[in-house]
Amino acid sequence: MSTPLDPEIGSNEPVQRITRLIARDFRNHADLELAPEARFVALVGENGAGKTNLLEAISLFVPGRGLRRADFASMARTEGPGGFAVSITLDRDGAEHRLGTGLEPPGPDGRAGRLCRIDGAPASSPVAFSEFLRVVWLTPDLDGLFRGAAGDRRRFLDRLVLAVDAGHGARVSAMERALRSRNRLLEDRPDDDRWLDAVEREVAELGVAVALARRETAERLDRLIAETRDDAQPFPWASIRLEGDLDDLVAVWPAIEAEDRFRLALRNGRHRDRAAGRTLIGPQTSDLVVRHGPKDVPAGTASTGEQKALLIGLVLAHARLVRAMSGIAPVILLDEVAAHLDPRRRAGLFEALEALPGQVWMTGADPAAFAQTGDRTEVVRVGA
Repeated sequence: MSTPLDPEIGSNEPVQRITRLIARDFRNHADLELAPEARFVALVGENGAGKTNLLEAISLFVPGRGLRRADFASMARTEGPGGFAVSITLDRDGAEHRLGTGLEPPGPDGRAGRLCRIDGAPASSPVAFSEFLRVVWLTPDLDGLFRGAAGDRRRFLDRLVLAVDAGHGARVSAMERALRSRNRLLEDRPDDDRWLDAVEREVAELGVAVALARRETAERLDRLIAETRDDAQPFPWASIRLEGDLDDLVAVWPAIEAEDRFRLALRNGRHRDRAAGRTLIGPQTSDLVVRHGPKDVPAGTASTGEQKALLIGLVLAHARLVRAMSGIAPVILLDEVAAHLDPRRRAGLFEALEALPGQVWMTGADPAAFAQTGDRTEVVRVGA
C-alpha cells in the first residue's frame, strides 16, 4: 500500500546503479576494478579478502567517515604511497556520472588532503555527492546497538539523519567543537562570563539545530513504520522516540524559545558542569529509545535474534524514508547479514530488498547464502 512516506515505484523515479567501482591503494586493494551489471551484487570470498573494504569504499560517497568511521589515513594501503583513490560510475536512466574521492599522499609537511570530484571537476566536499547518491548500510558492529551505550545509538541516529540531510554532520561536528570550547573555558577561565556567554550562545544555537534535525527524522521514520507495519512480516516493526532534556524542550517550544531556555540552563549549570568536567545537558546526552512493536517491550530486552531482526527492519524502513524524502532510492550495503538469518528471514530480507528499487551490495563467505535470489544476484569473487 502506498502512503505519503512510502511511495510506490513510479515511472518518473530515476533508476540508478553503480556500474563501475575502482579502488586503488585502498585498504588491501592495490588496483581493483569491478563492473557489476545486476541490481543485487554479492561480494563473496574468504575472511580477509577485502569484501567489507569494498562496501566501505562505496560508503565514502556520503558525508562522514564511512561505515567503519575510520580516519582517512588508515584507509591507505600499507605498501602504497600513502594516499588512495576510489571512484564509482553511476548509471542514472542511461546518463552516466563519475564520482571520485580519495586522499592525496602526504606532502612535505606530512599533511594529506581529501579530494572529491564529480564528472572530473573538483567538488568542495562529500556533501556534493548527495545530489547523485544516497547510501544506507548495516554492519555486524551494530548487532549490540539496543543493549549498548546511548552514544552508539546517537551515532546511529545521526547517520540516519545524514542520509536525508547532508548538512547534519557538519552541524554535529560544530556543536561538538563548541561543547569542547565550553568545557575548556569552565576548567581554565570559569569566571570569564563574557566568553562563556558567547560560547553558550553558540552551543544553544547548534544544539537546538541538531536536536530538531534528529527529532524530525525520528518522527518521520516512526510514522512511516506505523503506517506500513505488518505483524506477519519476518522483521518486527519498531517504535522509536528521543529521550533527553533538550529533546523535551524542542518538542514543546519553538526553536528561538528553545535556544533561550537551553542557554539559560547552560549558564545556571556552570558550577555543576565544571565539577563534572563535562556538559551534562544537551544533545550529547540524548538517547534513541527503541521498542519491539509487536511485543511492546524495550528493544534491549528482546532476544539476540529478535534484536537483529528488529534492526534489519529499522534499516529497511529507513531506506524507504530516504527514498521518500530525497527522491533517490539509496544504495544499500549489507555486510555479512544474510548468512546469519534463518531461511524464513533470509527469504523475507530478499523479498523486502526486491521491493526497494535501489541497488544492493552484500558480502558473505558462502555464495549459498544468496541462492534464494536466483539469477537476480551477480556473485563477484573477491580475492580469488
